[in-house]
Amino acid sequence: MIIIEYHHLVACAVALIVAFFATPVARRIAFNSGAINVPKDNRRVHKKPMALMGGLAIIVGFLIAVVYSFSVRDSKEFLSYLSQPKALGMILGVLIIIVLGIIDDIRPLRARVKFPIQLLAAIIVVATGTRIVAISKPFQATVATHPNMMYILGDILAFVVSVLWIVGITNAINLIDGLDGLAAGVSGIAAISLYIVAVIRKQDDVAIIAVSLVGAVFGFLPYNFNPAKIFMGDTGSTFLGFVLAILSIEGTMKSVTALSIAIPILVLGLPIFDTAFAIIRRIAGGRPIGEADRGHIHHRLLDMGISHRMSVVILYIVSGALGLFSIVLVDKGLLPSLILLIILVMFGITGARNLSEMAVPDPEKRVRQTEAANAFELSEAQQEAATGKKQTLEQAQPDTAPGAEDAQQSTQS
Repeated sequence: MIIIEYHHLVACAVALIVAFFATPVARRIAFNSGAINVPKDNRRVHKKPMALMGGLAIIVGFLIAVVYSFSVRDSKEFLSYLSQPKALGMILGVLIIIVLGIIDDIRPLRARVKFPIQLLAAIIVVATGTRIVAISKPFQATVATHPNMMYILGDILAFVVSVLWIVGITNAINLIDGLDGLAAGVSGIAAISLYIVAVIRKQDDVAIIAVSLVGAVFGFLPYNFNPAKIFMGDTGSTFLGFVLAILSIEGTMKSVTALSIAIPILVLGLPIFDTAFAIIRRIAGGRPIGEADRGHIHHRLLDMGISHRMSVVILYIVSGALGLFSIVLVDKGLLPSLILLIILVMFGITGARNLSEMAVPDPEKRVRQTEAANAFELSEAQQEAATGKKQTLEQAQPDTAPGAEDAQQSTQS
């Protein structure tokens, strides 16, 4: 049975409240510092300049909740932990990512500049002790307690794999940040999944950090959900990716249970798969991996005619389903999780086939259709007054009024 501790709820509430009230301040800071996103191409779905650096509110809410929770629990132990190389490495790595994100939001940097700095931050974290040291062999019915039951990674391989994991997840969350509320919501769902897994495994430290991240994200989300008032920017997306990557190593990958490597991959499945497909797509097209495009899954949903909000909700559900599968895998084992997977896939495939029926024109298109219809009605009334004969819709000429063709299609649909 999953038991949620009282201090976990306090940590979540503190982070949520602080982030909620800090977001308007972050928005003001963004405008004053010039951290503004101006739509310049068809990849951007918003039409007006938007404030960035909303991630500052997430960071402040998260840090205050974490420091408060650990200090109240045992301040001496917390201060002692902060002086250890592992903790100092994580703090320094996170600090580098935050500063890099702030600079990038104010003055956009090229990928060839950002990537080495992200690599440096990840190397610092891994070099001080946060790393993947072993991967359990799959399809075991028991806990891996012997080296023969695990793939033990050598020092060099463990170092490389851990660095690539952290940098990869950091950029995966950043790449999926293409719609209002998408990256924040997906990160929040991933953090909830990691929190529940930590509670099941009685990893209280990881649970506090994860639930603080949940609170901070959902405190920011009301301002970021469509229509957004502020974007989290690279300040928020890279911070969330970096922290989630470290959490997955310290939490799920710390376990030696079979399939432990599958848990973080499932929890972060949506951004991981979207990033992997983006890399394959760009390599196949002969384009640089770091070159932005409009081929991400959220863009494809919009191109299908699905509204902005519905696209985000669909991706929330996909992310939540992957998180649920990972929780069942931890709590109930392989067979129940496979049964759940089959059920979810069956309904998912059935729903996907009819997804186009849920296409809803965006508000701007709906306004254009309404204006076209009004123009057509006005033209029809003028002709009726001039000729004394009512003209039917089918008899109307395509050039009767500006936008009349769109109005006719709207009426027929």
